[in-house]
Order: sequence, then C-alpha cells, then structure tokens
Amino acid sequence: MPSIKDTKCILIIGSTAGLGRALALSILALPSKPTVIVCGRRQERIDELIAVHGTDGRLKGFKLDLLADRASLKASIAEIVQQYPQLDAVMFMSGIQHEFNFTEPESVDLDKVADELNTNYLSIINAITLFLPQLIKIGVTGYPSFIYTVTSGLGVVPGAWVPNYCATKAALHSLSLTLNAQLKSKNVHVVEILPPLVESELHDHQGKREVLSKFWMPLDEFTALTIEALKSDDVQIPIGSSVADYEGFEKGKLEAVTKMYDGRKAATGGK
Repeated sequence: MPSIKDTKCILIIGSTAGLGRALALSILALPSKPTVIVCGRRQERIDELIAVHGTDGRLKGFKLDLLADRASLKASIAEIVQQYPQLDAVMFMSGIQHEFNFTEPESVDLDKVADELNTNYLSIINAITLFLPQLIKIGVTGYPSFIYTVTSGLGVVPGAWVPNYCATKAALHSLSLTLNAQLKSKNVHVVEILPPLVESELHDHQGKREVLSKFWMPLDEFTALTIEALKSDDVQIPIGSSVADYEGFEKGKLEAVTKMYDGRKAATGGK
C-alpha cells in the first residue's frame, strides 16, 4: 500500500492556519521533496507562508473557497489541475465547530447549523467529486493518488455539546469508508485521519481556549504523530484519545464495508 512518501504533488485545503498549516510544513519537509500547494480563503496567509517557507520553490499557493457556488468551484479546481497536472493528492483540513444546546431550541442558530454542514461535509464531497477525474487519471497510469480526509474521534463517539459537528464528521467518516472501497480499483487511496481534541484556532470563537488548553493535545505533538502514521500504509489513522474510540467501535468496519461492496459487485456483474 502506498503512503504519503509516494506523493509528488499535494494540495492541502485549509492549510493557512492550525492543523493544516502544521501538516503542510511537515509534508514539505519530507525527504521525498513533494510539491505542496497551500490553499485557503485568505490570500495574505498564503503569501506569508510562501514568503517564509517557500525558498526552494516547492511550496505553492492557491486561493480557494470551497463554499463558492458550484460553477465557481468547478472552474477553480479546473484551474488548479491545469496549473499542476502532476497533482496526485488532495487533503481536506478545513472545518468549523459550533456548540448547540437543544434543551433550549430557541437558542439554536439554524444558519450556523447549515454553515457547519456545508463547510464540514457538503463542500468536501463536492470538491472530492470534482478532483476525482484528475486523481483517477493519475491512478490508472500506475502511479498512486490520494484523498486525505480529516474527521474526528467525535465522529465515532459524539460529544453532545457539539452535536451537529459530530454528525458532519460521522458523515465524512462514512464517506471515507465507502470511497475507500469504491476507488481502490482506480489506484486512488482514501486515507482518513481521526484527530482528538487538538490545540487549534477551531475553538477560538467559542471563548473556551483557556479551559480546553488543559485537555487538548499540543499541535506539535499531533503533527509529529500524524506525519509518522502517514508514512505507514494505514488508511485509517486515529491519533491520541481517538485510538480508544477507533479500537472500541470502528476496527474491522472498513474490511466489512469492502467485503459487502465487493460482494455486491460480484452479484450484479460489476455494477
């Protein structure tokens, strides 16, 4: 099974801050020397990253809004593929998190519910679909290509204080399992990272940074553990406290999904 060490050109969406930024710089430092395209909505952060870390020319940048209308998103992804025809990996790091208390239903902001669903799931499945022609094109030539999704341990065992966030991550987790089963025949490898609570800007707007800092995994530790795991041939990568959730509830599920999918294909003549 190929790994991050085989990636030649990777686009990391949501890589201008936090976990995405840290992973982008660590991937850039791999001995295999891949081209790394940092991607986000804030051009000034993209420019800052390239100015500081792009001295050898392998760090590129592209401004992309996954929440743009579908036609604009399709045009942007087509432009990325045109600029980087060697693109063989896409990592989805972007996400938002809101707390909702359904015991006080009048306090639930349904606009925020929709925004969380769009950001954490719908925009990602849209982008994956639009990137897949390029990734399949690479894969069928004999060179591996990759989709990296970032879900959460909370997608396995939900935290009731962030119910919609957990639901979006559970949806992306399920999608990752089924895409893994479907795309293996195309040499497209779907790798899912399941972080624990990690030091991140994700929590800043909640006003609980000081409290959460007593429990979260430091960003440097998360990055080191994740990069090391990405060098293996594992396609599901739980980190920290997510390991126990994975071991307790998810281990073996990917094999079951794949077996069921392969069995159905055999029974229906490959359809």
